[in-house]
Amino acid sequence: AAYLASSGDRKVTLVLPWLSKADQQRVFPADVTFETPEEQEDFVRQWARNRTGLECNFKVAFYPGRYAAEKGSILPVGDITTVIPDHEADVAVLEEPEHLNWYHHGRRWTDKFAHVVGVMHTNYLDYARREEGGQVKEALLKHINAWMCRIYCHKVIKLSDAVQPLPRQETMFVHGVSPSFLKVGQSKAQMVASGERPWSKDVYFLGKVLWAKGYTELLDRLNEHTQRTGQRIHVDVYGSGPDLKAVEDEASRRNLDLSFRGARDHADTSLQDYKVFINPSLSDVVATTTAEALAMGKFVVCAEHPSNKFFEQFPNCLIYRNPEEFSQQLHRALTSDPQPLMPHQLHSLTWEAATERFLDIAELRPGSIGPLDVALDNVLAAAHNLLTGVEGLRVVAGAGARTRDMPARITDYQPSDSDVGGLFDDKSRARRIYSKPDEKHQKGPEGGAIKPGPGALGVRPLAPVQQLARAAAAAAVASVPPSEAAGPEAAVQSSMVAAPAAPAAATK
Repeated sequence: AAYLASSGDRKVTLVLPWLSKADQQRVFPADVTFETPEEQEDFVRQWARNRTGLECNFKVAFYPGRYAAEKGSILPVGDITTVIPDHEADVAVLEEPEHLNWYHHGRRWTDKFAHVVGVMHTNYLDYARREEGGQVKEALLKHINAWMCRIYCHKVIKLSDAVQPLPRQETMFVHGVSPSFLKVGQSKAQMVASGERPWSKDVYFLGKVLWAKGYTELLDRLNEHTQRTGQRIHVDVYGSGPDLKAVEDEASRRNLDLSFRGARDHADTSLQDYKVFINPSLSDVVATTTAEALAMGKFVVCAEHPSNKFFEQFPNCLIYRNPEEFSQQLHRALTSDPQPLMPHQLHSLTWEAATERFLDIAELRPGSIGPLDVALDNVLAAAHNLLTGVEGLRVVAGAGARTRDMPARITDYQPSDSDVGGLFDDKSRARRIYSKPDEKHQKGPEGGAIKPGPGALGVRPLAPVQQLARAAAAAAVASVPPSEAAGPEAAVQSSMVAAPAAPAAATK
């Protein structure tokens, strides 16, 4: 949102979820809560200014949301499209459009906006298949996600092909990294040029402590490496989360040399001197942590996987295809030094470059949607609107009670602890969280920073809402004078409505 607004020729609105105080305490870091939406807006805007160095001349709007603990996600309450005035409804960017619209009831996005772009951040199918009854959940969710994207988006952008096939899709990495990471990389390159030793620490891993966030693969690869070579590689692990105790116990059982350091922002100075970042995760769509580590000039050891395709162009990205190659690449990283990145490589990691890629790929190509597609979309949209209008079906499906209609004021909605999920949800997860209302268990997916999740449009302050609740995404909305709008393609270039859903949260 900040970079879209920085050109000055677009009016951008960042749309975020407002959570009740009880949900804020479950989702946000321990020391962060807000009494009013205005207070949260000030926090977000200041955070974005500090992170980007930009004026951040975007508007901020809120919609009521609820933290669905059983999903680890924030879900919208009511019809988000009503938050944006009709005269500003030009282009909508829906962060995680499938997530945002699972339970959407109301006006269709493609009816209100001239052009709707969905950005896919999360591999929900991977998360679903890891749960009990995972094969059934995965198959069902695959069709629902495609359904949501088809009826509510003119164009879908996948950050990588780790995401399922979708209608009207394009694959492009349209994310960037904060300038602070690039500055670290530049300072390390200057140290190398002057003959100094820039790296005083060896290997680390950073991520929210969930088995699905790469910890299964991390322990497996390190265990295989030890058995094959007899070497116990020391790794510092940064992050917090509900699986921390289980991961610690399993690492101890396997006699692995891991030190758990707690939650830490990836930009923290204490992490800048590590030379090697291991990221073996296979659940990511694109790992922001990998981009950040590369920007800081580090080696990254990661698996050959669609989520890492964009990073293969960087010489410091060491790809492995099997356990033997993992050992080889890890040895290479520990016994040599990373190459300083070239200017064009650094630029490709910036949000400026990401915004350029986004504006290019977001355009709707002529003839992309034919008359038969339009007719089928209309039928599917009517069916979805009908189904989501029935309260009993909504509750069974996991939307939560009394979430169909928007309250008179966004601050009026109060969630119920009795809403612990629907037919396919892990209700025990919700009960565990609701039984400890005062426990501040979320510190952000990467161990402290709030990760921009669905609907964060690059803003990290709400990370808990976002990575904590990989949640309802929203949209970036922008508007331009009618005289300047020459169709959807021109609209993308001239105006945006950014409606991110809740910064996705804890469990994507």
